[in-house]
Amino acid sequence: MADYDLAIIGGGLNGVSLARDAAGRGLRVILLEQGDLGGAASSATPRMIHGDLSVLERRGFRRVHRALAERRTWLRIAPHLVRPMRFVIPAHSEERPPWLLRAGLFVYDSLTNRGGLPVTATLDITHHPVGNALKRPFGTAFEYSDCVVDDSRLVVLTALDAAERGAVIRTGARCVRADRTDTWRLAVVDRGHRRAITARALANATGGWASMVAETVLRQPQPTMAAMQMSQIVVPRLFEHDHVYVFQNSDGRLIFASSFAHDFTLIGTVTHDFTGDPAIVAMPGADVSYLCDAASRYFRERVAPTDVVRAVSGVNLTLASARRRDGTTLFHAHRRKAPLITMFGGDVTTSRLRAERAVTRLTPFYPMSPRWTAGAALPGGDFAWHRFDHEVELACDRWRFLEETRARRLVAAYGSRLSAVLGEAKTREELGPAFGPELTGAEVRYLIASEWARFPEDILWRRSKLGLTMPAADRDALAAFMASVT
Repeated sequence: MADYDLAIIGGGLNGVSLARDAAGRGLRVILLEQGDLGGAASSATPRMIHGDLSVLERRGFRRVHRALAERRTWLRIAPHLVRPMRFVIPAHSEERPPWLLRAGLFVYDSLTNRGGLPVTATLDITHHPVGNALKRPFGTAFEYSDCVVDDSRLVVLTALDAAERGAVIRTGARCVRADRTDTWRLAVVDRGHRRAITARALANATGGWASMVAETVLRQPQPTMAAMQMSQIVVPRLFEHDHVYVFQNSDGRLIFASSFAHDFTLIGTVTHDFTGDPAIVAMPGADVSYLCDAASRYFRERVAPTDVVRAVSGVNLTLASARRRDGTTLFHAHRRKAPLITMFGGDVTTSRLRAERAVTRLTPFYPMSPRWTAGAALPGGDFAWHRFDHEVELACDRWRFLEETRARRLVAAYGSRLSAVLGEAKTREELGPAFGPELTGAEVRYLIASEWARFPEDILWRRSKLGLTMPAADRDALAAFMASVT
């Protein structure tokens, strides 16, 4: 008998979504990630849950409708990670005419049951706060509803839910060989120790490495894939409100600018072909200049490459023949051969649905429970999305040493499970040493014990974005503290 029903290689969003879905259906699951969960492209997304207006412009109505239905699902199951926002498109005299924008957003609204989100509105931004940061020529804008998401925390909490449903999550574990017969036999180097694992089915969800893994580890034929790099930049905060700007650039692309980690603005996305090792992807200077120029076309305050405090890039794959942006799932099964799922690409919005469909393909091979993930909240998400501010108030009432800004960060990260981090502490001092103004020993201990954090980078850039503001001395102290408790 095989050790597991399904072995998954890759701990990005696709991999952990497969693990969550399969574990919840009663399958014995193991996930192997050679680095950290969400350590590559899954932490370099545009951080949006949306239907994608650019797809609507290409008349992808079914795809937009499907994505907007998933938007409702995410608001229901992850209200701490997924937050509704108003998106604003300033009308530009040299770009799409206002009537076309208005018509497109009318269709966008009509493709979904908004679930309480407001409809599109026309704004006179000369008398609206969203106009304060923009240049004077922009007087009219269109405002519509969509959502933003903490992508890296979504990966971790999806993995946590999978683990609580029985999945084995192993970080620092690299699959170096996989032999296929009626089962899969995997050779794994797990934190320096070599071990063998058997599984009835295997999923290759290694993102930018999927083609390489198929060729060198699995030794299985795959269609030709193309690597794509997506990049964003982080600059000091350019505006005080929480609206998301959507800027029409001169080449027809839509560029987003959104508030990020409270004190910063995230600007993106630029996408192009990539060659090289996905582990060392870097954002070219030309891409930095492109995004700075696109933002400076609208913002009153010029954005220069010297303002960039962090560049965020990731690599994923598409089928070379199709260049599909909504992801690809390949299912390969022959008589007397164990099944192989290959999943790569796709956006955050439809990740749950992709995993659900992929796991369903395994039902002829062994029985499992029905589909379930659309109705089950992620850890900490057992409250209605419009009650987020109430959850923040409850946190401030229970832990009176929390100021509102810090309470918001913690509730956005842990939701109703915040007590697992703060416990019964009555004062800040009871939480242990402080690393910068926000991170405490209690939170670090929790992340190590419950969320697979092993190194400071795991905490500072994926479990949080506190690396943007933490001084070097505090980073060194964090590293020493983590070494002492692991």
